[in-house]
Amino acid sequence: MNEYKPLLTVENIFLSFGGVHALREVSFEVRPGELFSIIGPNGAGKTSMLNCISGRYQPQKGQIVFKDQSIVGMKPNDRCQLGIGRTFQNLALFNHMSVLDNIMVGRHHLLKNNFLTGTLYWLSGARNEELKHRREVEDIIDFLEIAHIRKAVAGTLSYGLRKRVELARAVALRPDLILLDEPMAGMNLEEKEDMARYIIDLNEEWGMTVIMIEHDMGVVMDISHRVMVLDFGKEICTGLPDEVMENEQVKTAYLGVGFDDEVQETAGEVS
Repeated sequence: MNEYKPLLTVENIFLSFGGVHALREVSFEVRPGELFSIIGPNGAGKTSMLNCISGRYQPQKGQIVFKDQSIVGMKPNDRCQLGIGRTFQNLALFNHMSVLDNIMVGRHHLLKNNFLTGTLYWLSGARNEELKHRREVEDIIDFLEIAHIRKAVAGTLSYGLRKRVELARAVALRPDLILLDEPMAGMNLEEKEDMARYIIDLNEEWGMTVIMIEHDMGVVMDISHRVMVLDFGKEICTGLPDEVMENEQVKTAYLGVGFDDEVQETAGEVS
């Protein structure tokens, strides 16, 4: 991991909906090249935090700095331009479109030809640009091992494959920072192992910094560089996986779900 200045800095974020405090003075940093996980019980504010980073929510207080630039108040599509991509807890694919077309949507912000120049398809370079982007998409398809479904309609695929297509679309942005909201939810053990491998490779081989929300504690503790724990909208612990597992506040927050037992049962299953 790069030990230089943070890629992302979150300072004293406060987010509320009416009288409900979703996030309360949450602060943390993510280093370049890091695989950083956010965990916590249901309703702890994990997805709300990703929504603040990606621009879906605007916090009432606090600061978010990405690549030395404040992004609070910036629109989601402008954050994509800066290099922030994400997947969603609930699938957000275009179910009537093919897998290939869904992934191509992720390249949209990188297209230089507009409506007017695109009409001169053969003369303006639009054709060459499209071919270039299709080659990029094919590389992602090969990486995620979904070539056999590249022409399939997204809505006809199994849940596990649709999760993989959603990851492919986020990767197509070629982001510097990718936000993964429960990428392994609803998957069986084999599918989780595959997804964990893809995430590790994106981080190590493709050079993407990752912020991941995941409920499978075995996976989180196995592949994360650092872990932050949220509970009732507050950060209660941030550190190395082993440090987090030994933290008494974390154990208390997870008492209802058997934190220690869950980690011991699943740790080591994903390498």
